[in-house]
Amino acid sequence: MASLTTFTDEARIALDTLAGRAAGLVSPSVRLGVTGLSRAGKTVFISALVHNLVHGGRLPLFEAQKSGRIARAFLEHQPDDAVPRFQYEDHIAALVDERIWPESTRAISELRLTIEFESASGWSRLFSRGRISLDIVDYPGEWLLDLPLLGKDYAEFSRDAFELADLPVRRELSADWRKLAAEINPDADADEMTARRLAEGFTAYLRACKTDSTALSTLPPGRFLMPGDLEGSPALTFAPLPGLGDKHARRGSLHAMMERRYEAYKTHVVKPFFHEHITRLDRQIVLIDAMQALNAGPAAVADLERALTEILACFRPGRGNFLTDLVSRRIDRILIAATKADHLHHESHDRLQAIVRRLTERAIARADFSGATVDVVAMAAVRATREGTVKQGREILPVIIGTPLAGETINGETFDGKTETAIFPGDLPEKPHMIFKGGEEPSKPDEQMIRFVRFRPPKLERTAEGITLSLPHIRLDRALQFLLGDYLA
Repeated sequence: MASLTTFTDEARIALDTLAGRAAGLVSPSVRLGVTGLSRAGKTVFISALVHNLVHGGRLPLFEAQKSGRIARAFLEHQPDDAVPRFQYEDHIAALVDERIWPESTRAISELRLTIEFESASGWSRLFSRGRISLDIVDYPGEWLLDLPLLGKDYAEFSRDAFELADLPVRRELSADWRKLAAEINPDADADEMTARRLAEGFTAYLRACKTDSTALSTLPPGRFLMPGDLEGSPALTFAPLPGLGDKHARRGSLHAMMERRYEAYKTHVVKPFFHEHITRLDRQIVLIDAMQALNAGPAAVADLERALTEILACFRPGRGNFLTDLVSRRIDRILIAATKADHLHHESHDRLQAIVRRLTERAIARADFSGATVDVVAMAAVRATREGTVKQGREILPVIIGTPLAGETINGETFDGKTETAIFPGDLPEKPHMIFKGGEEPSKPDEQMIRFVRFRPPKLERTAEGITLSLPHIRLDRALQFLLGDYLA
């Protein structure tokens, strides 16, 4: 993979890092990146993390909380005035009061949580204020998939896009766009309406790939599906063109227009995102909705693996020393988290974890992590179900109990979003490689081994005094220990 930065880029990053380190001497902070593809649970993860720390949630594997060394955690004004604030209060109201899942991440946002604590080391207590700010940066994983574009010219981007679109699982979804593109002469004079039709056709194909039935993940350019304030701008009005080879674009041609807009997208959208956010991270968690891919079949799982490989290759991982850390910020810990573990009985959690570890094996092997620590966990930032058993004949089946979302269907029964039910979710295979059978071929409904449904957030318990307890979870404490434990030691 081509380098994402030039010498000038690295010099700018070094100056920015040095300024950040100087500020950190007065007010120590750690920047945690939270990403994942759409519906992986980024908003829920951040909301649950903050809620449990602010309200003293049950976090037995988070050592600083378990030992009572955290005095308090509270929200402060974020340091970056140009970045939208993560609307924590609104999201908690949705989860707790309305019992609906908050709106998913559509753009970048940030939140600062300050933690006051007592160090476990007497020596550290002499020299540390026992106060650290956690700056949580929430951004769509789809935008991260744009970073490899920095190493590709327009011809490479076009070739890769058409190769991907011709895979068996995508062939039918991309047929209309490929037919439209085949009728276009790249050397014809530039025409705005033609460019618009191609961009709209390409976007429609990408959107079709994201439906629940296909659940594909590798869909750059990311802003085509999440345009934000760029919607309708020339920077998003381009598309790959077929058969370019090494042809030089004629001035004034459609090819030249598309190439110019592609380069503008990289310059004005992708590169600032990389410089201003990715290069400033200390820790990173990547959330994965493996359930959605498993529902859609082996082709979706293979595509998720491809997306993860590209995502992990975009980080700047590694472990430096005192001198290098002054001018170069590196991510020294990356957590890959399979979300929605509460959709399975706990007997399958280890299997889910093994599947995600298998998904990331090649990605980790291909990325030069230079001493960075990577871990995998199956978790649910907010646990929407509880466990039980039901008797079926002579058999005792482990079940999960919760309220399926309105419209979810099980064995022909469609739920209204109000009725609680016990569900036998099925078992994941003991051997992870069974999930990966089938490669890029689209699966048929009767070939899908596993089906999961989505649940409403839980109704929170209250104490005798009427105090609402913190959001229940599965292994959120383990995630916190991995990502923050050493900072609070």
